[in-house]
Amino acid sequence: MKDQAQVVIIGGGVAGASIAWHLGEAGCTDVLLVERAEITSGSTFHSAGLVGQLRSSLPLTRMMMRSVEVYRRLQAEADETGRSPGWSEVGSLRIASTAPRLEELTRQHGWAKTFGLPMELLGPSEAHDRFPLMDPEGVLGALWLPTDGHLDPSGLTYALIGGAKARGIDVETGVRVTDVLVEHGRVTGVVTDHGRVRAETVVAACGMYTPLVAAFAGVNLPIVPIAHQYLITKPIAGVDIDLPHLRDPDNLVYFRRESGGLVVGGYERDPAPWSVHGVPDDFNNKLLDEDWDRFAPLMANATRRVPALEHAEIVQLINGPEGFTPDNEFVLGESHVHGFFVAAGFCAHGIAGAGGVGQVMAEWILDGEPGIDSWKMDIRRFGAHYASRDLTRARASEVYSTYYDIHYPNEERLTGRPLRCSPAYERLALLDCTFGEKSMWERPNWFECNAPLGDPELRPRGWAGEHWSPAIGAEALACRDTAALFDETSFSKLELSGPRVTEFLDRVCANEMDRPIGSVTYTQLCNESGGIECDLTATRLEPNRYLLVTGTAFGNHDLGWLAKQQERLAEGDAVTLTDMTSSYACFGLWGPRARDILAPLTTDPLGNDAFPYLSARRITIGAVPVIAIRVTYVGELGWELYCPAEYGRTLWDTLWEGGHHHGMLAGGYRAIDALRVEKGYRVWSSDITPEDNPYEAGLGFAVKLDKASPFIGREALRSARERGVTRRLRTVRMADPLAVPLGSEPVRVEGAVVGRVTSGNFGFRVGGAIGFAYLPTEVADFGRRVEIEIFGEWIEAAVVSDPIWDPGGERIRA
Repeated sequence: MKDQAQVVIIGGGVAGASIAWHLGEAGCTDVLLVERAEITSGSTFHSAGLVGQLRSSLPLTRMMMRSVEVYRRLQAEADETGRSPGWSEVGSLRIASTAPRLEELTRQHGWAKTFGLPMELLGPSEAHDRFPLMDPEGVLGALWLPTDGHLDPSGLTYALIGGAKARGIDVETGVRVTDVLVEHGRVTGVVTDHGRVRAETVVAACGMYTPLVAAFAGVNLPIVPIAHQYLITKPIAGVDIDLPHLRDPDNLVYFRRESGGLVVGGYERDPAPWSVHGVPDDFNNKLLDEDWDRFAPLMANATRRVPALEHAEIVQLINGPEGFTPDNEFVLGESHVHGFFVAAGFCAHGIAGAGGVGQVMAEWILDGEPGIDSWKMDIRRFGAHYASRDLTRARASEVYSTYYDIHYPNEERLTGRPLRCSPAYERLALLDCTFGEKSMWERPNWFECNAPLGDPELRPRGWAGEHWSPAIGAEALACRDTAALFDETSFSKLELSGPRVTEFLDRVCANEMDRPIGSVTYTQLCNESGGIECDLTATRLEPNRYLLVTGTAFGNHDLGWLAKQQERLAEGDAVTLTDMTSSYACFGLWGPRARDILAPLTTDPLGNDAFPYLSARRITIGAVPVIAIRVTYVGELGWELYCPAEYGRTLWDTLWEGGHHHGMLAGGYRAIDALRVEKGYRVWSSDITPEDNPYEAGLGFAVKLDKASPFIGREALRSARERGVTRRLRTVRMADPLAVPLGSEPVRVEGAVVGRVTSGNFGFRVGGAIGFAYLPTEVADFGRRVEIEIFGEWIEAAVVSDPIWDPGGERIRA
């Protein structure tokens, strides 16, 4: 076995095989793949082999579509190579047996139009024609996607391995990794039971074993094996070679053809996590014992839908563990250990995604960037709390047991709560707070005590009206008319310091960062393609010290991205990065009366001359030392007020008492989102992503191409500005005020789909539904009439100037 390679891949399942194949395709052949036992001996060999492409976001769906392209190619080459993946493109049906499920299918059909999938919405009889074994009783409709299919998981893996070998990549089986070598925060190789291998990149792609391997490098992975079962029958009359898949989520089951019979599986309500504290060393090519008691409810549901199963002979009940994550999405990307990558946590749909995963990972390894917006799969989305195996197991079990549920917008997970709480948590609870959760922080969604002050007639139609309260409108309007107090302690707070910190920030930020002490700068941090990797504010506290504030869920991501650039720019000794999130409480006080409320509580000046917009000052509020930052995410006069966490409850009490007689209300994050849409403020991960540049997003004002320091992405952005953008993020206002777009809805002009909605909400002050959508420049002119499909209904909307609320910014500078 070679003792040095550019890339070492650990794991001979479908993920490792696909990464090796794609690296070879890209011309990178100095690669060694090691497998502790035999190829496919982990969980790949017992996969059900279904390939479905439609997912909840465009990047995820595109990754699945890439998989199908790879599988078609491998199948087309099979006669020449002798390696067949067994790809069978028979299509898939997803049926609805309830009215809410039919709404879900209708919404997904709209997504597909923007994703480029040839999906059709069928009636019950058309669905029955495609799957005649189905009892159509109770079926209301179905989605049909002809390009879905299934394959042989082992055949696919061997086809990929064979292709990788043909390109010169080394594959060694029976080689167990016993350690990962790390020096100064960078991976340098692996130790195996056959010797050491030096490598500049190591990829852990070993399925449910990956947490054990990652731990060698000091990396925690929240992946739990959960037993997933399906049965295989002997041949059944009527099962022909072209029978499509059938998914019946209301009955929690799925079906596909297998050798003239059927594969029948599902997602039961009582999942069985397995070997939570580590997979046994000898668990190779093994299954778990059949668990008929746990499978029985699924079998009863399946038989109701496909009566022929009642008399079918069963070949085997497969019970195999699959790695699941706390949010049911993959774990991909580079860890905090530079050069150590992960591709795991496939949540029983790794076969569907393997082809796309291989491409994304190969691009990430070779180019330093994944080539798509990978946030929903990024390893950096998980916080330190997921070092708890109990929490990981509880969350993974929750998402498994609700896998086929209808997930309405703003749905909240319940397990493991409360965990991370603001110092004001008990005060919020006394105000009848309806809490939500993000990154395990308890955060106020709204305060039900404010509901009587709101208008129930403003509840949006359809799904946007789920998980809703009139209190949201009351809080939003209080912020517009008087003031509202928001607990924003969960904001991620990063401190950067050191003798070269300003130079470093100027090299990674698109805006000018060398500003006076007390300045607040809104900026994007871009990749080499000009895409937006981070979106944050930076406050210069001292000559060599900055406070960066970003979204609750994005702290790990942004810190990781900064650390990577720190290494890349050789600024390790000159810049220190520290996560200060838990050290500070933060409260946002905003509204026309914000200054009137705050002034009696401090002796520090708050007027425009002494404390202008986008500036920061150290002040004292009551007895509490505070960093006051005059910035807003709601479009009103006010401040974000940061104090050491131990003062947090006292600061809340002081502000609350001071605001009562001014008509101030406590506000939640749902009101914040409604307010920010009126003001045209973007959200990273939906409105702006690594695939969108600031000029497209309407954020060109925050890009300083001519500043003294070159910055990452500058040349790409310069080219984009000189060429002119081909699309723009526009605000659209719905003709139906209660038809609120949620995101991913198709937008059409003169009958042709031209874009999709990124996010939307109801604007309580402007009195209607608002959304953001990327549109081609030729149809992005203000006043343009467009249509947006919401649950199958095309609703008229108009492209309007951005922002709708306070377009001149007078209120935030008042």
